[in-house]
Amino acid sequence: MKYDLIIDSRPSEVVIALLRDGLLIELHKEKHDNNFSVGDIYLGKVRKTVPGLNASFVNTGYEKDGFLHYLDLGPQFNSFKKFTRKAIDKKLNTASLKNVKKEPNLEKEGKINNTLKGGDLILTQISKEPISTKGPRLTTEISLAGRYMVLLPFSDKVSISQKIGSSEEKTRLKKLIKSIKPHGFGVIIRTVAKDIKVAELDKDLKNLYKKWQQISKKLKNAKPATRIHGELNKSSVILRDLLSAKFNSIYVNNTELKSELKEYLSRIAPDQEKIVKLHKKDTPIFQEFNVTKQIKGAFGKNVTMKKGIYLVIEHTEALHVIDVNSGKKVDAKKDQEENALSVNLEAAEEVARQLRLRDMGGIIVVDFIDMKKEKNRKLLTEKMREAMSNDKAKHYILPPTKFGLVQITRQRVKPEMNIDTQEKCPMCSGNKQIDSSLLLVDQIENKLHSLNETTKGSIQISTHPFVASYINKKDSWFSSSICKNWSKKFGRKILVKGDDRLHLLQYSVIK
Repeated sequence: MKYDLIIDSRPSEVVIALLRDGLLIELHKEKHDNNFSVGDIYLGKVRKTVPGLNASFVNTGYEKDGFLHYLDLGPQFNSFKKFTRKAIDKKLNTASLKNVKKEPNLEKEGKINNTLKGGDLILTQISKEPISTKGPRLTTEISLAGRYMVLLPFSDKVSISQKIGSSEEKTRLKKLIKSIKPHGFGVIIRTVAKDIKVAELDKDLKNLYKKWQQISKKLKNAKPATRIHGELNKSSVILRDLLSAKFNSIYVNNTELKSELKEYLSRIAPDQEKIVKLHKKDTPIFQEFNVTKQIKGAFGKNVTMKKGIYLVIEHTEALHVIDVNSGKKVDAKKDQEENALSVNLEAAEEVARQLRLRDMGGIIVVDFIDMKKEKNRKLLTEKMREAMSNDKAKHYILPPTKFGLVQITRQRVKPEMNIDTQEKCPMCSGNKQIDSSLLLVDQIENKLHSLNETTKGSIQISTHPFVASYINKKDSWFSSSICKNWSKKFGRKILVKGDDRLHLLQYSVIK
């Protein structure tokens, strides 16, 4: 598998597309003025505590107060609170925690109003971005993420990613980190640290400690509701979390952003600095790499897959619902159960991609095609779990119910990605909307796929003259038209003719 990062820098935002073997699997939008990203650290001021919720509302400068639950204070909260107060009062001359006396840990069953009161200044970190009418979700368990590890102030634990399977490697990393970590800090060792040399790990740890030093320094002159530390921009976060030998290239259409990414890569992976490339062509960068077309095809209510299978995705206030439809994918050599299994396994891959692509969170209910055999339902559950194994968001998948419903919970940390894929209708001066015209050729090709399995001989397609002209047109003197490519692909004569009685997105097939 090869990964490509396509970054489109626009006047008001940066849009980032992550492709796996050319297929769009993640899409991110980051506004230039976004100051409330996951990982950002603020000096918050407690507005009020709500005993009924066992939580407090904290002003971090956002229009809506942040929500801080008692359980998100963390066991070391008393030590954090004391450290923050001393730093603000300029009673600390160092960021070191070596000589800082730790306060007693917070009780798990404690009450918020016994711990915080209105007007308290606390160091908070955003764990969920503001969503809809809600302010950001906050935590006081501060963590600083690096390439190979996560640094945790006021903790002494060293834990290792469960995805590192080798017990010898786990022992090596644990001993190593314990010998080099600063006193008073805990460390979570990430999966990418596997087989990494001491020098690289030490360099990453020192960079994280420098961040902590900067936070401590900024606290001395900080005013309430100000940002103390900003997380990396979204493209750098993706590189930090996903960068590996599997990364093929990074294309960006902005010179400044290219320099930023190269500078970041020079620090975390100098040997991969050369994969950052500037897109100089006149063609829009997303169009050049087929991202625009994939967005149009993936974000509508109906998502079409190969051989006629399609998903219907709907959203309600409480949950997301996905319906799996077989369309015309029916193999006459298989019985109903085998056909249902085949469609469901194929749909599971697309469902997993859609959840990650749209960043759907909360409760998701997927209505797969009913299967009677227990072993087939088990196969579907395993396939769903395998397809979602690379999803960074925390999730849990339940086996199918007797009605064929698979229930999934998925962590939500930022607003869901919603994109309007409909266009203004050119036939009625834009008073109505139509489905994306970019997908029409794909729809016709899917129709040809199904006809190719059931019919023989030549096929004639009638469509709007504009569309017929586009399908029959050669791109250049050395390339064939779409129509000729279809004829080669399906091994039969295919004709496309214009019919001005048809709407722009209508077509008919004459066998």
